[in-house]
Amino acid sequence: MTKKDRSKETPEDKDRERWLARFQLRLVTQPGVDREVVLRAVKEVTAHCAETGESPRAVFGDPDDHAVKAAARLVPPERAERDRRQNGVLKRLKSMGRRAGEIADI
Repeated sequence: MTKKDRSKETPEDKDRERWLARFQLRLVTQPGVDREVVLRAVKEVTAHCAETGESPRAVFGDPDDHAVKAAARLVPPERAERDRRQNGVLKRLKSMGRRAGEIADI
């Protein structure tokens, strides 16, 4: 595997890399998103941009907004809801743990 020559990167290349990094970061925070969903969404974006020559920002807009839309489209609603419920339970448990620790310190 060859190392990418960063000296030949254009500002458009850097913007595309930043956009994709932000898109992936926001995407993984969406309920129900797993590795498969991330790979599929990134593949869709990169394939479209490769075909059209357009930048992801020009086609898809803000990476955060597009990540939310992509997750809503690619994640089955029941899986997203289950993940939301599990995250809610975990947050409550963490909160209870912090409270218990504060009470024990008194």
